[in-house]
Amino acid sequence: MTTPTRTPPLLAAHIANRYATLPQVEAVALAGSQTSGVADPGSDIDLYVYLTADLPVSERIRIASTESRAPEVDNQFWESGDEWVDAPSGIHVDVMFRSTGWIEDQLDRVLNRHLASVGYSTCFWDNVLVSRALFDRGGWFAGVQESARRPYPDELRRAIVAKNHPILRGTHSSYLYQLRRAVARGDQVSVNHRIAALLASVFDILFAVNRLPHPGEKRLLALVESRCAKVPAGFSVQVNALVRGEGEVVEGVNALLDRLDGLLVDEGLV
Repeated sequence: MTTPTRTPPLLAAHIANRYATLPQVEAVALAGSQTSGVADPGSDIDLYVYLTADLPVSERIRIASTESRAPEVDNQFWESGDEWVDAPSGIHVDVMFRSTGWIEDQLDRVLNRHLASVGYSTCFWDNVLVSRALFDRGGWFAGVQESARRPYPDELRRAIVAKNHPILRGTHSSYLYQLRRAVARGDQVSVNHRIAALLASVFDILFAVNRLPHPGEKRLLALVESRCAKVPAGFSVQVNALVRGEGEVVEGVNALLDRLDGLLVDEGLV
């Protein structure tokens, strides 16, 4: 009998079944590029394991070491996670562990409390919305996902602009103020760091203006072009010029923010 090709969806389901045997696991969901429609041949598998109690590291090692190469267990750089390469297929697997209460609180803080962050305010909301449940022990994840399917709160939209707009320019702590100082001292590393931070807030504002949950850090310009109806004129050209270091950076940032401000004025958000 011919063994079926181990595609990302089949591999994801196979791994989810391993976690499903553990009593602490409430749900396993597939997200990332595999469910958002932007996967390419090099895309990995992003699995989210939702827990009612911590998993023993020994169980995580057992699962991560099955048919794998170079497993890494209990990484704590961002969310708690395990990573490995599936030996039969060569597909990279990235597993993140979350408590059920933690993700419920992340959704509550934006959907009900309307609390913004400096950049990426609604990424966890988007992550839940685009997830596909591979295991859902008692229907908990289906309930969370259904609760997350709601119109974009206007209070949240305004809160994101109020949190991120002042830090762009016009204050002593603003990115533009810091950028000017970095340029003056010839500190290119700091220039790059401030541009990246500034763009994180710009994209957070832009997705909020369009009432769209923030899709994360990848392919942002392409997603803006395909999903956002309200975009400043020449936005992609200006952003690309900034990240490539083309022209005078301070003037480029001011030109970008001038057009963003025009959009915010039109929307009654500043």
